[in-house]
Amino acid sequence: MWTPTEEEKYGVVICSFRGSVPQGLVLEIGETVQILEKCEGWYRGVSTKKPNVKGIFPANYIHLKKAIVSNRGQYETVVPLEDSIVTEVTATLQEWASLWKQLYVKHKVDLFYKLRHVMNELIDLRRQLLSGHLTQDQVREVKRHITVRLDWGNEHLGLDLVPRKDFEVVDSDQISVSDLYKMHLSSRQSVQQSTSQVDTMRPRHGEACRMPVPHHFFLSLKSFTYNTIGEDTDVFFSLYDMREGKQISERFLVRLNKNGGPRNPEKIERMCALFTDLSSKDMKRDLYIVAHVIRIGRMLLNDSKKGPAHLHYRRPYGCAVLSILDVLQSLTELKEEKDFVLKVYTCNNESEWSQIHENIIRKSSAKYSAPSASHGLIISLQLLRGDMEQIRRENPMIFNRGLAITRKLGFPDVIMPGDIRNDLYLTLEKGDFERGGKSVQKNIEVTMYVLYADGEILKDCISLGSGEPNRSSYHSFVLYHSNSPRWGEIIKLPIPIDRFRGSHLRFEFRHCSTKDKGEKKLFGFAFSPLMRDDGTTLSDDIHELYVYKCDENSTFNNHALYLGLPCCKEDYNGCPNIPSSLIFQRSTKESFFISTQLSSTKLTQNVDLLALLKWKAFPDRIMDILGRLRHVSGEEIVKFLQDILDTLFVILDDNTEKYGLLVFQSLVFIINLLRDIKYFHFRPVMDTYIQKHFAGALAYKELIRCLKWYMDCSAELIRQDHIQEAMRALEYLFKFIVQSRILYSRATCGMEEEQFRSSIQELFQSIRFVLSLDSRNSETLLFTQAALLNSFPTIFDELLQMFTVQEVAEFVRGTLGSMPSTVHIGQSMDVVKLQSIARTVDSRLFSFSESRRILLPVVLHHIHLHLRQQKELLICSGILGSIFSIVKTSSLEADVMEEVEMMVESLLDVLLQTLLTIMSKSHAQEAGEYVSCLLSLLRQMCDTHYQHLLDNFQSKDELKEFLLKIFCVFRNLMKMSVFPRDWMVMRLLTSNIIVTTVQYLSSALHKNFTETDFDFKVWNSYFSLAVLFINQPSLQLEIITSAKRKKILDKYGDMRVMMAYELFSMWQNLGEHKIHFIPGMIGPFLGVTLVPQPEVRNIMIPIFHDMMDWEQRKNGNFKQVEAELIDKLDSMVSEGKGDESYRELFGLLLLEKVEQETWRETGISFVTSVTRLMERLLDYRDCMKGEETENKKIGCTVNLMNFYKSEINKEEMYIRYIHKLCDMHLQAENYTEAAFTLLLYCELLQWEERPLREFLHYPSQTEWQRKEGLCRKIIHYFNKGKSWEFGIPLCRELACQYESLYDYQSLSWIRKMEASYYDNIMEQQRLEPEFFRVGFYGRKFPFFLRNKEYVCRGHDYERLEAFQQRMLSEFPQAVAMQHPNHPDDAILQCDAQYLQIYAVTPIPDYVDVLQMDRVPDRVKSFYRVNNVRKFRYDRPFHKGPKDKENEFKSLWIERTTLTLTHSLPGISRWFEVERRELVEVSPLENAIQVVENKNQELRALISQYQHKQVHGNINLLSMCLNGVIDAAVNGGIARYQEAFFDKDYITKHPGDAEKITQLKELMQEQVHVLGVGLAVHEKFVHPEMRPLHKKLIDQFQMMRASLYHEFPGLDKLSPACSGTSTPRGNVLASHSPMSPENIKMTHRHSPMNLMGTGRHSSSSLSSHASSEAGNVVMLGDSSMGEAPEDLYHHMQASPSSSSLSSTHSAPSQMITSAPSSARDKYRHAREMMLLLPTHRDRPSSAMYPAAILENGQLPNFQRALFQQVVGSCKPCSDPNLSVAEKGHYSLHFDAFHHPLGDTPPALPARTLRKSPLHPIPASPTSPQSGLDGSNSTLSGSASSGVSSLSESNFGHSSEAPPRTDTMDSMPSQAWNADEDLEPPYLPVHYSLSESAVLDSIKAQPCRSHSAPGCVIPQDPMDPPALPPKPYHTRLPALEHDEGVLLREDADRPRGLHRKASLPPGSAKEEQARMAWEHGRGEQ
Repeated sequence: MWTPTEEEKYGVVICSFRGSVPQGLVLEIGETVQILEKCEGWYRGVSTKKPNVKGIFPANYIHLKKAIVSNRGQYETVVPLEDSIVTEVTATLQEWASLWKQLYVKHKVDLFYKLRHVMNELIDLRRQLLSGHLTQDQVREVKRHITVRLDWGNEHLGLDLVPRKDFEVVDSDQISVSDLYKMHLSSRQSVQQSTSQVDTMRPRHGEACRMPVPHHFFLSLKSFTYNTIGEDTDVFFSLYDMREGKQISERFLVRLNKNGGPRNPEKIERMCALFTDLSSKDMKRDLYIVAHVIRIGRMLLNDSKKGPAHLHYRRPYGCAVLSILDVLQSLTELKEEKDFVLKVYTCNNESEWSQIHENIIRKSSAKYSAPSASHGLIISLQLLRGDMEQIRRENPMIFNRGLAITRKLGFPDVIMPGDIRNDLYLTLEKGDFERGGKSVQKNIEVTMYVLYADGEILKDCISLGSGEPNRSSYHSFVLYHSNSPRWGEIIKLPIPIDRFRGSHLRFEFRHCSTKDKGEKKLFGFAFSPLMRDDGTTLSDDIHELYVYKCDENSTFNNHALYLGLPCCKEDYNGCPNIPSSLIFQRSTKESFFISTQLSSTKLTQNVDLLALLKWKAFPDRIMDILGRLRHVSGEEIVKFLQDILDTLFVILDDNTEKYGLLVFQSLVFIINLLRDIKYFHFRPVMDTYIQKHFAGALAYKELIRCLKWYMDCSAELIRQDHIQEAMRALEYLFKFIVQSRILYSRATCGMEEEQFRSSIQELFQSIRFVLSLDSRNSETLLFTQAALLNSFPTIFDELLQMFTVQEVAEFVRGTLGSMPSTVHIGQSMDVVKLQSIARTVDSRLFSFSESRRILLPVVLHHIHLHLRQQKELLICSGILGSIFSIVKTSSLEADVMEEVEMMVESLLDVLLQTLLTIMSKSHAQEAGEYVSCLLSLLRQMCDTHYQHLLDNFQSKDELKEFLLKIFCVFRNLMKMSVFPRDWMVMRLLTSNIIVTTVQYLSSALHKNFTETDFDFKVWNSYFSLAVLFINQPSLQLEIITSAKRKKILDKYGDMRVMMAYELFSMWQNLGEHKIHFIPGMIGPFLGVTLVPQPEVRNIMIPIFHDMMDWEQRKNGNFKQVEAELIDKLDSMVSEGKGDESYRELFGLLLLEKVEQETWRETGISFVTSVTRLMERLLDYRDCMKGEETENKKIGCTVNLMNFYKSEINKEEMYIRYIHKLCDMHLQAENYTEAAFTLLLYCELLQWEERPLREFLHYPSQTEWQRKEGLCRKIIHYFNKGKSWEFGIPLCRELACQYESLYDYQSLSWIRKMEASYYDNIMEQQRLEPEFFRVGFYGRKFPFFLRNKEYVCRGHDYERLEAFQQRMLSEFPQAVAMQHPNHPDDAILQCDAQYLQIYAVTPIPDYVDVLQMDRVPDRVKSFYRVNNVRKFRYDRPFHKGPKDKENEFKSLWIERTTLTLTHSLPGISRWFEVERRELVEVSPLENAIQVVENKNQELRALISQYQHKQVHGNINLLSMCLNGVIDAAVNGGIARYQEAFFDKDYITKHPGDAEKITQLKELMQEQVHVLGVGLAVHEKFVHPEMRPLHKKLIDQFQMMRASLYHEFPGLDKLSPACSGTSTPRGNVLASHSPMSPENIKMTHRHSPMNLMGTGRHSSSSLSSHASSEAGNVVMLGDSSMGEAPEDLYHHMQASPSSSSLSSTHSAPSQMITSAPSSARDKYRHAREMMLLLPTHRDRPSSAMYPAAILENGQLPNFQRALFQQVVGSCKPCSDPNLSVAEKGHYSLHFDAFHHPLGDTPPALPARTLRKSPLHPIPASPTSPQSGLDGSNSTLSGSASSGVSSLSESNFGHSSEAPPRTDTMDSMPSQAWNADEDLEPPYLPVHYSLSESAVLDSIKAQPCRSHSAPGCVIPQDPMDPPALPPKPYHTRLPALEHDEGVLLREDADRPRGLHRKASLPPGSAKEEQARMAWEHGRGEQ
């Protein structure tokens, strides 16, 4: 049964609970819980972290704590009954915990460890507090330590400052805002000050300044290490002031035995002293710790003969010093003991012993000897601060160690009243003695006794030093052989006060013989009484004492025998007639010097003071004695304070008339003496005296009389020092007066009351009289008035004892009112007057409401005057703060209403004015003070006050002025940082007061300024204030912790919502005047709606509809609203405001409102436009602020820029983003794109002289100048981006302008620039970039990318894998799609990111240039890849059944053409795909394109050799011819014959007859072209290459023979084949159908000829076979039987290759993504490889098969194929190439240079191994070669999508170094004599057939796959070599471009390509593909 708990209400979780039971509450250790019910060992309740979730938990998991329960029941609240500071520590530690971990994450390691230490300390301190075992003092100390640490941590973590009072957190509701402000200030100071210091609040007015803090040195002797003395020692420590050359402290004595340990075993570890009472001034002196070491033993240390062993003397040994200034810094910081080693130095000459410490300090090293290393004192020091009581409390352990208190000589700076002391310090200075007939000087020892009057030796009255007990006699140390010893030894004589009078000192002098007997012989003595005859003590001075002769027989039993003798010179002068017959004779030649210093609170050395105390003995000298009191030292007066005061009042009573004034003056002198800081602490003694001991009942009359007389004289006297002194003593004079009156009244039962009252009245009249005097011309009078005003507030408490509160208040009002107003008195007097008022306000009198009613008006009057004149603002603010503090504490009293009313009337307006002035000057502290005053006043105001305030305005103008002022102050308050960021309590309270005030004032605004009296200024001020208020950082609760947010919401609610409601309601009240605030308030209101508070947004967003409506009514449109909203939205979102939910809410709310309007269409259009802009702006902001890549930022900026241009036509914003985009391009080094971007701005400008304003970084200039500057900059960027063709038109445009202006200098410059660009085009190398199609699918992408496809221009040398890696790193959350199919809706709408990437082939627009003869290839290469808007990729597939014998019969090509929104390059490296078109190319058409392209390539290459565009090296031609002829012999075009010339095919496809004819003609043409090629080859072939040429001739004849049956016209042998060499011209002439002209005429304009040159190559018609072989390399464990079909699936038919084996663009070839059979397995594996990163980044698995090596070599099939493709050719290197320019292998082909990926070299094919190979340098672009020198054709990357085998850039002129990014298999150039073979650094080339059919048919040409006629591949059933394990490094695919690419004539009819109707993955297509693959397998 669950029962409600009674006691168990609150607890802490001591073990985490997982809530594993039904209704279980999950609890973490340390959480606090509120318990509601209990049942059998279980509790039910809530965690304070989640108060809304109730659950059950085990009772034994909870530690119960006492708590206070209020409002018991369902809604009860529970507060733990513990010290508030404990609760605060708990909460703070929980808050710090998460922040502390973040410090580590952010690498703030130093703060991390410091904070950990502080947190541990706090936990420990909290534990101490909770233990309950501490005393009150200890609790206070622990709290101090806690608060210091809390504040330190909060500041370093950037948390809020906590205002405190007495270590407790203050409640802002309980104190005035002024007090809260001061507490914040004091908390801030305490944080900034040292953590060891307690920081109290600033002292109140009238409070005395703090007592100076004494310093103390704790010294402990650890050890004295020595090994040479071997005797007992005394070590004396003292403090020595080097500057003054004197000791300033007593000595601390440590007695050690001969082993260095303490002589007293109890002293072990207890040899320590505390040097006390050092002032701050002392700490700045040049102080040293001096240690004198005295040994006790034989006369001479090393001479055992000198003196008997039993006699011990005190002998000097050594000295050590330590400079305190040197160690003070470290001691101050350390706050604990620190060890030091002091070296002990010995004195070279004993006579200088007294100065050894000075010599050591001065480093006079000749006078002392350095010790051996083993001599040294080890001491520890610690510096302590505070009075002795505090030191005892804080360091109890020190006092437990037998501490010796070592006092300062003389009194400390502050003499405490209870400090009783009676010490006489005597210094043995020196002596001068006669030799006395001795041959050597004496060894003199002085013995001293203290004797009482009766001759008794006083026991224990001599102290050698603290730390050892007192003794009865003193023996000085002995200086060896010295008749003039200098001792300088200080002895303390603590003689009891009652034995002091009559006591004397006796000094006995003995010679210590070193002879055998070693006796000590007395030879003289001296003496000195301690007190003189007049009762004064021995003065502090050096005294020369007479030495009297005596011997051992002399007796001192009768001390009277010598006491009658003079002891010194002064004494002798006093008694000159001394009989010479006395027993003791003075030795006139000998003298003895001592000095004394008295530190006594009971004895005096002052004669005048003694005379005063004994005044009755000298009645006739009283006047003189009273007059001389002023000359007595303060120390003497405070010692005898009570006695002196008694004496003075007795004298006053004795004769008032005669002595009254003198006694008054003496009293004033003593009172003022106690104002001195040194004696300040004797004031309590004075107070005690007045209360308990004062007995002058009649004194008041005389004191009042004298005081009044002084006041009245002040107008006449010139010197007023005594009057000013009396004014300063006013407080104690009144205390005496009042106490005297009380005593009199008590004695007489209240007689003479009226006389007393009237005398006080008269006295106040005199005071008012003094204050009313004009002191401007009299400085002395000014000082008198100042002294009076300073003292005046101190008398109120005394008056309250005798008068009522009202009476005293009247006195005070009269006095304050008598002061002249500010205008009439000087500046300094102003300050004094205000200080007096301030102390009046702080006095007890002002705390009574009765007195406040009287005093407040006069106080407010003075403050008002000062504020009006802006004088003494800080003092005024202090007074106001005190007033508000008092009013707040007594705010429950009824009178407060009236007082607040008074203050509102007097102060509110002037406070506002003052604040405006201060804020304009930015005086932060003054502003803070006055803001707190204003807020205090506003907080005290209630409805009535506001009502009265508003009613009191005489006119609306006055009200308007007031509202403008207060709104302005509030605005400034929020704009200026009056309160620092971490003063959260202060800021929240301020906001609360402002919102309350605004609610009161808004009604007045609405009431007075809405209708006819509408005032724009006031309303605008109001709206601005409201907007600023809502946007305040301190009110943005979303960014603070949930606990703090809850606290704020509980206390104040969400003030933003309150203000938003107020704002909305006021807006609605405006009515037709709303139009005045359009568009002005759109920006501010937009800022408010962007605040992340849903309620504020809901309230404010509809205002925009209102604005649109009102502008629509007025203007018929809302253009202003639209323009302003868009402008402001841009800037605000970029500042970080707004989010996705805001965009949705904005659209939703406004569309809902707009729907109901007549102008709904334009409204909806506008709202939609704005929300779309917001989408783009949010994307842009997210990209910019995140660690996003340049690409993303650029894409985002382009998107936003285009939106501004196309959709909302904001030209200025558009231009701004143009420049932002340009800067990003420059940063990414995209110079061409940067140029195109700037060109957008340039195109907006005209060549006109129109002046333009300053904009962005452009100065004011004409439009012509700006356009010229832009053009120059754009040209510069085009130059840096090597896009000179784009720069040349701009050069021409500039040249035209310069020419028209006859600016020939500029014209010359620009023409030279243009010329240099032409040179650059021809001479400098440029790389052709790759192009990649990227699809971004899924809702997680930024808006501008979401579900769109783009084509991107790759970077230099960037291949597909690298690009894909880059994309995946830019979108780390994205998943690469593994197929090229268009994604379905599930992917498009999912919350994820999918990337689909494959390479595409550009389709150039500049077809004419590419078809022109003799245009250098460097020129053509530019037009091939620039200004390209269309791209394509091909995908082969089979339709219908696949012919296994010849798969070409069913091989179709699916060709996709992508059209972009803009041409590349442009303002971005990528553009969106605007349109995609799909066509299907039939097998016959494909064959036609393949053969035609190869013919075109051959023609181009042959033409280049004929026109000598290629110099010297014939290798390129050799390779190309070999590739075609060899392929033809071994298969090649024969496959086409089998496929398409078969009767069955012709019968089944009657419509293809024309195309079959066309194919035949192309094949015939190829034979002719080959003939011409062989003729040219024969002419140029190197003798070493003759065998190759012969082989080509032979194979050519076989090829002709194989085609003979089909084409009878081929029976005539070409001259090239006959073995006789004929000139090129003849060869060409002899073949009239194949003359160059004919060749050119026939094919130059063929649409199939567009892309044939230079970009695409195929080594032979057997590219199909080679592709097959290439793909075998990538197969897994499958038999060859199924290989041909599967191979095609693994192949990467790339846009960069027309070869069937191209591996450049995997995706376009992919058919399926889910393998379902063995064949599918490989297909799937291939697809995976195509779309994933390079093999280094992939897992080695079946999905990514490695390349196959057969015994370290290529498989047989591959080798055979390679032999067919390449034939035997001898590699060599081009001498014109640098190492960097040559690839891995050059094979004598100039441009034969391609990166080979990261694959290991494969062994070459058999045929190639026969040729001698030369070592070939590594490619600079490839980390690892793919093949060795002879096998360079196999350099493709199996998964890269880059077909390096399929490239056509083999032919190079010597000017054109080879490209460094690709590697081709065979030379393959179409015959186009006008084309240069190779541009510098040609990029990867795509499909050879890409230009075919382009213009005539808009579908992209298929990737053709030549069907070699004569290739006889291995039996398909013959399995390939087994593949290596998946982890073996993969070989590149054996691949290259199409075999011979045949061209068809331009005029031949073409079959139209059919548009594809089937989706890429349909079943039909699958069948077709299988059929095609089957055909391949047959081959």
